[in-house]
Amino acid sequence: MQTVKFNELPVSEYILRAVEEMGWQDASPIQSQAIPVVLSGQDVIGQAQTGTGKTAAFGIPAIEKIDVNDKSTQVLIMCPTRELALQVKEQMHQLSKYKKGLFVSSIYGGESYERQFRDLKRGAHIVVGTPGRIMDHMERKTLDLSNLQMMILDEADEMLNMGFRDDIEKILSFAPEERQTILFSATMSRDILNITKRFQNNPEHIKVTRQEITNDNIEQLFFNVRRDAKTEAMCRLIDVNDLKLMLVFCNTKSKVDEVTMELQERGYSAEALHGDLRQGARNQVMNKFRNGNCSILVATDVAARGIDVNDVDAVFNYDVPLDLEYYVHRIGRTGRAGKKGQAFMFVSNRDKGKLRDLERYTKVRIDEGKIPTVADLREIKIQQFKEQVVSNIDPDAISAYEGIVNELKEDGHQTEDIVTALIKMQLGSSLQMRSGQDDLSDGRRGDRDRGPRGDRRERGGERRRGERRERGERSERRGSRNNGGQGSGEPGMVRLFISLGRKDSVSPNHIVGAIAAESRIPGRVIGQIDMYDKFSFVEVPERDVHKVITGMKGKTINAREASIEVAK
Repeated sequence: MQTVKFNELPVSEYILRAVEEMGWQDASPIQSQAIPVVLSGQDVIGQAQTGTGKTAAFGIPAIEKIDVNDKSTQVLIMCPTRELALQVKEQMHQLSKYKKGLFVSSIYGGESYERQFRDLKRGAHIVVGTPGRIMDHMERKTLDLSNLQMMILDEADEMLNMGFRDDIEKILSFAPEERQTILFSATMSRDILNITKRFQNNPEHIKVTRQEITNDNIEQLFFNVRRDAKTEAMCRLIDVNDLKLMLVFCNTKSKVDEVTMELQERGYSAEALHGDLRQGARNQVMNKFRNGNCSILVATDVAARGIDVNDVDAVFNYDVPLDLEYYVHRIGRTGRAGKKGQAFMFVSNRDKGKLRDLERYTKVRIDEGKIPTVADLREIKIQQFKEQVVSNIDPDAISAYEGIVNELKEDGHQTEDIVTALIKMQLGSSLQMRSGQDDLSDGRRGDRDRGPRGDRRERGGERRRGERRERGERSERRGSRNNGGQGSGEPGMVRLFISLGRKDSVSPNHIVGAIAAESRIPGRVIGQIDMYDKFSFVEVPERDVHKVITGMKGKTINAREASIEVAK
């Protein structure tokens, strides 16, 4: 399809100024097709997946049609989740930046009504919200739709999947008949078509097919991995590819929590996002991810609706998606704004059939990737360290440190020994990786590179026993206790007091995650945690005490304000 630039579309100068500031030049296929039709006043059915630019496809015409002198609500946008509602509101703010006097508000559950009452009373030209909260405001008569000009349903299929059908139909029934109705959906189910027949007037169907959704800039690979080795494989891929910002998708909430904790214990800045989190905690997690304070977001598919961050380096399909359509949504969150992206999927032998189904569905062959070996990791760490050393060589600044080196040499230490010790201090134990973990592949069937079946079983048994011992030691170290213990007494560790306990819905996982993220220390160095009803104790290395106390000052643990100090 021929590329269309925004300045070739029938839009105002203030829109062109806004999109230029956002770094956009070429309109996406859905934008170039939908914007002129929506501007003409015709009802539209837009069929497009996440990542195709559909928010601007309906958002730009909506902004164009607003009369800023009329303070009533003229456009209502319905979204399935709070995250998507906030994302749409933010993009509407950006697109309307240079249209003076235009006001956009969001209304959704999990937040106090007070701010929403103020916004609606003040006069919100565009309201973005979830069906349940929209219904609440309509019943309270704080949201008046009598002057509504345009109704937009974003991700209508997902709203129906979440059980909002009755609310959607009631809201559409209360809106004025003389209105324009725009519906966007990734799929066209029978229920969606029934809604379009009842509530739209001769709509134009605009469809962006999978062939038009260009994923040419996304490298898609699958890795044959044992189920118990997925986290290790993911960490190796992160390190070797030097990834900075990642999304990890799991099929269940429990798996999201498990993977997040494993990443935190390995020293990665990871946060969980799923439906069990309260709204305050969800907002906090998303702000960390958008601001770069959290580098890995582990999420379920439903909770991730509305995540729209352009700089995601890679998407990990930790689990093969249960719904083939989810795969398209997942990988569409990387490789945006013309940048290269990567999509990795972990596949065990029992998932091979799903992989073939996925390739048929997307009409794309997904190549098999090679999991980095221990040698690969060691080589990349050494190379990164050498580059760091070279970048810090400054002849003019050497004199400040020469005295220390000379003192060590006067004490009888050789230059080579001093340098080696410094390298060891910098790299720590990262080059001394456990043996027996190089092969992470799931080779239970037809793996020609393995030895006899009995040999595989023996090695596998040893590996599983070792992993169980390691998990047991970690559990004992992190386990919540209430026996009045006075800490482990481990040398070099300091016990800290935390003002939150079990009754505050705080777990050892939350404490480790918060301290690792806010204090920038690896989760694996955090020691024993003792949990009580109203307070807790945690052990941290003596060298990190100041970093933890200052890093956690004014911060929260599981969305609850916490104070932390050295235990008396």
